[in-house]
Amino acid sequence: MEQLTLLAWALALGIAFFAGLVKGSVGFALPLIMISGLSSFLDPRLSLAGILISVLATNGWQVTRQGWVPAKEAATLHWRYLVTVMIAIFLAAQVVTAIPRQWFYFILGVPVVGLSLIQLTGVRLTIPPERRIAAEWGIGTISGILGGLAGTWGPTTVLYLLAIETPKARQMVVQGVIYGCGSIVLVLAHLRSGILNSDTVWFSAALLPAALLGMSVGFRLQDRMDQDLFKKVTLVVLVVAGINLLRKGMMG
Repeated sequence: MEQLTLLAWALALGIAFFAGLVKGSVGFALPLIMISGLSSFLDPRLSLAGILISVLATNGWQVTRQGWVPAKEAATLHWRYLVTVMIAIFLAAQVVTAIPRQWFYFILGVPVVGLSLIQLTGVRLTIPPERRIAAEWGIGTISGILGGLAGTWGPTTVLYLLAIETPKARQMVVQGVIYGCGSIVLVLAHLRSGILNSDTVWFSAALLPAALLGMSVGFRLQDRMDQDLFKKVTLVVLVVAGINLLRKGMMG
């Protein structure tokens, strides 16, 4: 926590606001933006702790905004993916503190760059119905591992929903349920791992108002903007942030 100068606080709050803005506009990417941005100037473990309360609260807001009936239907339809993500998040989160700091930058940076480039280039995967169950288990495991280690399982979830041709209207509901349930497990897992503790919880809580304010603005922009263009700009920012994390990993 001694890393938190006045400038660091200003940057952290700005990143939280921007992450909330993006999530409100496109439905995901808050943890990806926050972990990328915060890790650029803070210890990655403190950065991971910093996103936890915002991830939990904003995902809860996203679920309740869609209504409980659609949420229940989404959970029933995608229960395999949901259960796999939650288990993998909890297990992966327990090894975070054992990972050397330099390697942590690579663990964060590679998914940020790789997943953002996949979406930016417009690559679209297709999963035929007969392979859907296997894909739920497999992609759910990958998503959960990324969630436990880096706090972000949104990009792989979005790619999965696109691959099974989920209608756009239903995607926001399904995303909200998967992110909401996963974020509860993530917070509980990092209370156990020690990442979220009596010191770091205050940093995490302090970023929440900025994230919520950004999300509120994002909701208002959602129906007024060219979301394809906005998503592309966001992904470019993520690629740059991810490359910076890889640079830090290589330079030690």
